[in-house]
Amino acid sequence: MFRLLLLSFCAASLLLTACGRYNDLPPGTSRILEASPVLEQQQVVVEQGTATAPDRDYRLGPGDVLFINVNGRPELGSPVTARSADLSGSRIDGTGAVHLPLVGAVSLAGSTIREAQQRLKMAFAHYLNDPWVVVEVTDYRSQPLYLIGQFRSAGTYYMDRPLTLLQGVALGGGLLDTANLRSARLVRDGQIVPVDIARLLREGDAEQNSWLASGDTLYVPDDKNLNVFVFGAVKKPGPVSMPNGRLTLSQALSSAGLNGSRDNQKKLRIIRSHSTTRGELLVLDLGRVLRGEVLPYLLQEGDIIYVPHSAIGSWNQALGELLPSLQTVSALLQPFVQVQYLKEN
Repeated sequence: MFRLLLLSFCAASLLLTACGRYNDLPPGTSRILEASPVLEQQQVVVEQGTATAPDRDYRLGPGDVLFINVNGRPELGSPVTARSADLSGSRIDGTGAVHLPLVGAVSLAGSTIREAQQRLKMAFAHYLNDPWVVVEVTDYRSQPLYLIGQFRSAGTYYMDRPLTLLQGVALGGGLLDTANLRSARLVRDGQIVPVDIARLLREGDAEQNSWLASGDTLYVPDDKNLNVFVFGAVKKPGPVSMPNGRLTLSQALSSAGLNGSRDNQKKLRIIRSHSTTRGELLVLDLGRVLRGEVLPYLLQEGDIIYVPHSAIGSWNQALGELLPSLQTVSALLQPFVQVQYLKEN
């Protein structure tokens, strides 16, 4: 009977201990922690239009070198305006024209090979009876593609046909093992477009395999400098590095330094990217995290953590406060955040 009473007393003591605050527990005490501090979880999908495939025919432009044969007579065709060890011919100048004997300047920029032959034939028809013209591109130089970062053969390449993103990666010899596939960026006409190569390669998401355009810069960073971002009521807002790719929420908040009243910070918010078009909105119980009442919450690369300055009720209100901070680091953010929240701002 005494043994039964002793066991009951011990069980009751353990139960009361488990209900105590983490910082009130004596050393050596064990307790069961809840798995997650997440209070709300919302999946968000961004609808995107389908990109149309470009014209499959190559369009000539300034810098291209052409070999032009007119009636088989060398004196009428290409004068040598470009020469190297392995090519010669007429280079299209900055105005988009080639300069030929007899007809002078003929504008060819923007035309296909077939259209260029027709334009030249019409030009020579003023001087020759039923001329024929053959045009070949001996050096493609008008549609550069710049591959920067974790490519096996990074550099400047020139497209000789429309290329997809995956074909562009292959042009650079593929990617190094250190490439951060989720954080690639495509720079076009001064605009930074997020690209999720990981989703393309690992899940076969064809929507990520966009068409490349002349002058595009494709940048793939390495996976050594991974970050999350902490904004709001903190002393040091901005990126927080993830050593070895791992960081808990408590560690990120400690690095940023909480500021202000803890009463306003009970509901912390996280924006998480999964791809260019899919993301997640999370609301967490910050108090339980700080008191150690839940297991360490692991963050993911690119997570945006927002600690509110005051009590906020909705995501719209939180995003209204957060948007100016996002705009200051827009180039570093994950694809979903850029597409969903910054595209029109």
